[in-house]
Amino acid sequence: MENETSVSNTPVASTPAANRLHIALFGRRNSGKSSLINALTGQDTALVSDTPGTTTDPVQKAMELHGIGPCLFIDTPGFDDEGPLGALRVERTLKATEKTDIALLLCRPDMKEELPWIALLEEKNIPVVLILNKADLLDDPEAEAVHIERLSGKRPLIVSARYGQGVEYVRKAILEKLPSDFGEQTILGDLVNEGDLVLLVMPQDMQAPKGRLILPQVQTLRELLDRRCPVMSCTTDQLSATLQALRRAPKLIITDSQVFKTVYELKPKESLLTSFSVLFAAYKGDIHYYTASASAIARLTPASRVLIAEACTHAPLSEDIGKVKLPRMLRQRVGEELRIDFVAGADFPKELTPYDLVIQCGACMFNRKHVLSRIEQAKEQGVAMTNYGIAMAYLSGILDKISITSP
Repeated sequence: MENETSVSNTPVASTPAANRLHIALFGRRNSGKSSLINALTGQDTALVSDTPGTTTDPVQKAMELHGIGPCLFIDTPGFDDEGPLGALRVERTLKATEKTDIALLLCRPDMKEELPWIALLEEKNIPVVLILNKADLLDDPEAEAVHIERLSGKRPLIVSARYGQGVEYVRKAILEKLPSDFGEQTILGDLVNEGDLVLLVMPQDMQAPKGRLILPQVQTLRELLDRRCPVMSCTTDQLSATLQALRRAPKLIITDSQVFKTVYELKPKESLLTSFSVLFAAYKGDIHYYTASASAIARLTPASRVLIAEACTHAPLSEDIGKVKLPRMLRQRVGEELRIDFVAGADFPKELTPYDLVIQCGACMFNRKHVLSRIEQAKEQGVAMTNYGIAMAYLSGILDKISITSP
C-alpha cells in the first residue's frame, strides 16, 4: 500500500492530528509555557514545575477549542537551554517550527532571547502572538508590555496563566491569526461533483493490516460520502469484474500508486485516473513543484543520489513501497549503482544539496505546514522534490495521463 498509518476498526471520534491546527508555544525555560497550555485547554496537559527545563521534549496535546475547532498544542523546551543536552532540546524546539501553524511566544521584558525567534518565525511565515505571562508576579505589567512593544514592534497580551487572566484574549488572538485558507483544502478538489460514481482500487496485500484501511483511504472515502458521491471499491484482481458489473463507467478511479499501470490499462477511456498518494500530493504539499520535479528522474544516472522520506516510522515490510518497491523501480530504470537513502518520521536532513532528488511519501501523518516546510527547504537549496504517487506515475509512463486536483 501507500505505507501510511492504518486506522483501527474501532470507531474513533477524534480528528487526525495531521488535520488539526498546530499551535506551538515558544519561550525561555520556566516562562510558563506548560501552565499556559493547561490554562488554554482546561486540563493538566503539561507538567508544570518551578524547575527550569522541565519540558525536555516537545509535548503534544489534541484539543477542541470553541470557535477554533480541532487543535494540536505543542509545548516546546525552552529556547535558552544550555549545555550539550540543552542544545539538543533547542534543536527540537527549532524543528517544531516546521509544523507550526500559529506560534505563541512567551516573552521576558528584556527580549534578548525572544527577538531572534520572532525574526525566525516571521521568516517562516508563521503568525506570532506575543504573550507577557506571569503578570501576577510583575510590579507593572502594562509598562513591561509597552517596553516589549517598543523593542519588537508588537504589543504582547498580558496573561497570568496561574489565575486565568487574559487567557480568553489568547484564544481570540489565535482565531484572528488563523491562516485564511486553513481547513479549506480538500482531498478531491475539483475532480468530482455530487452524484459522480467513484471506484476505489485498494490492493489488500501484507501492508494492509487485516481489518483496517490505511488513513488516506479512510479520509478519501469520507470526503466522497460527504460530497454525496456513490462509491464502489475492489482489489486489483477484481477490477475487471467490478467494471463489468457497473451500469456506467466511473467518473473517477482512485488507485494505489503501486498498481498504476495495471489499472490504467484496464480502465474505461472515459474514466479519470489518479491515486491516493497523488491526491495527497496536492492536499498536503505543492503539486506543481512535485510534478515539475518528476522530470528529474530522467536525469538520474548510476552516480546519482536519491532521498526517500517516509512520514511514518513503521517497521518496513518485505514489499515496503518506500524501501523496496520504489527503489526497485528507480534502479530498474537508472541502474543498480543508484544510491538511495531513507529517512522516516521527523528525521530530515538540513542539507539536501547532496541529493539529485527527494521523494516524499503521501504524508498523511504530517500537517500541511510540515510538508510545505520541507518543500520550501528543497526549493531554497535548488533540489527537485516529488512524492510517491507522482514518481510512480512518471516511472510507469503515465504521469501525463493521470488526473491532478487543483491545490
